[in-house]
Amino acid sequence: MPAEAQVKQPQMGLTFEQVWATIQELSKETDKKFQETDKKFQETAQQIKDLNQQMGGLHNSFGDLAEHLVAPGIAEKFNALGYHFDSIAPGGKKILDEQGKLLAQIDLLLENREYSVAVEVKSRPKEDDITKHIKRLETLRQYMDKHHDSRVIRGALAGAVFPENVKEAAIEAGLYVIVQSGDTMQIEVAEGFIPKEW
Repeated sequence: MPAEAQVKQPQMGLTFEQVWATIQELSKETDKKFQETDKKFQETAQQIKDLNQQMGGLHNSFGDLAEHLVAPGIAEKFNALGYHFDSIAPGGKKILDEQGKLLAQIDLLLENREYSVAVEVKSRPKEDDITKHIKRLETLRQYMDKHHDSRVIRGALAGAVFPENVKEAAIEAGLYVIVQSGDTMQIEVAEGFIPKEW
């Protein structure tokens, strides 16, 4: 075949071995990036776990607030309003459904033969806490009805620092307001206040 009739093959520039080496290098880099990402995910998961433990501790400190600041003497203060409570659950009461699922948790529950007063304790109550507590009281009513308990339920909101607008909203919603007074708590009963019943 004459030299001028020969067709020149274009050169690809890379051999198979070079392409294979590049693929292996990219694979190593990808593995390294995956390992770095996995490590970051594990670090984030640990941070979330630590945060959850801290939040659990914070929840426990609110429980301590309920037990140590509000519980002592609160039955006597309600008794001065004519209740005559004979039991108080300072550790709170959990309301569970038939499968054991938590429906609601009450910080303090004062009881006698006629009434149950459920107290929600917050370091600084917000208006949203009023709505949540009313739902909690409705859940308690349903629970007591299922257990043929016809006692009247009333609610109270306690706070170490109680903003005035939240206090007014709680009273308007028919909840007792329990405020810090020195190293103890007192029930503020506005003139003409009528507690709501569930």
